[in-house]
Amino acid sequence: MYKEPIFLQPEFKERIWGGTTLKEIFNYDIPSDTTGECWGISGHVNGPNTIYNGPLSGKTLAEAWEQHRELFGNEEGEEFPLLVKILDSKKDLSVQVHPDDQYAREVENQNYGKTECWYVIDCEEGSEIIFGHHAKNKDELTSMVERGQWDSLLRRIPVQPGDFFYVPSGTIHAIGEGIQILETQQSSDITYRVYDYDRTGADGQKRELHLERSLDVTTVPHLDPDLTRESYLEAGLRFEKLVEEKYFTVHHWDLDGKSNDLIPGKYTLVSVLDGEGLVHIGSEDFSFKKGDHFIMPATVEHFKMSGKAKMISSRSNK
Repeated sequence: MYKEPIFLQPEFKERIWGGTTLKEIFNYDIPSDTTGECWGISGHVNGPNTIYNGPLSGKTLAEAWEQHRELFGNEEGEEFPLLVKILDSKKDLSVQVHPDDQYAREVENQNYGKTECWYVIDCEEGSEIIFGHHAKNKDELTSMVERGQWDSLLRRIPVQPGDFFYVPSGTIHAIGEGIQILETQQSSDITYRVYDYDRTGADGQKRELHLERSLDVTTVPHLDPDLTRESYLEAGLRFEKLVEEKYFTVHHWDLDGKSNDLIPGKYTLVSVLDGEGLVHIGSEDFSFKKGDHFIMPATVEHFKMSGKAKMISSRSNK
């Protein structure tokens, strides 16, 4: 059906911690001055992207997944498995944790838990994330949470542009203020808040916490993932493998000139962080620019790219 990239219209989410940087960096037409998330590649029921080119123009990615599985190498699964976002944290996000698949199915009646990873696009000087905790066992974790000993419990890590973090389900985490990240994750919207700085929402009430379920799913003790970033040149494109695990493989692509033939495999998700260029398929050219999100479907056997751009690509490992 498709012999071209499948381009997607972003979906935006307003958050109490959001700002305007998505417009300033990517020229997105955001809905308000508290826009926290751009869902760039999503088949999730809470924000499926609309396709805006080719024979399925006007359909959602969820509909394409359901009705035209050949575009995705006939991969099995009830839902499109991955979700790619760009987040702008004008303020601190809540401290949170996500369940694994088993807990999500048994407790939330959802297909997927939430393992995710973050590529830091930009950040203010001195920005930090929360990644993990210092509790030695479940009893100590429970005690520190119940007593609100957040400064002693939470691990704070400084960040800079280009940093990458792999955040498996069960990891306590939070993105600090002044950071823009690209997040690749399982297609799940389950979040358990552990701590929210005693903030109030638009209704003047503190936002709900989920302490019992948070303690159920948190990994104790915290374990830092063992990641090795590998950089190599292939087909004229500079690849950096950021992570390869059971749900997804994520690369950073650096295009400077023209690539040779690239193979999409089952299908490849691409988000353009900077620059612009062309995708070449046969005698056809398809332009892309900073802020674009597209999927190279399995129905494209090979493609080339030209231009000057930086991208994040991902593949499902189901």
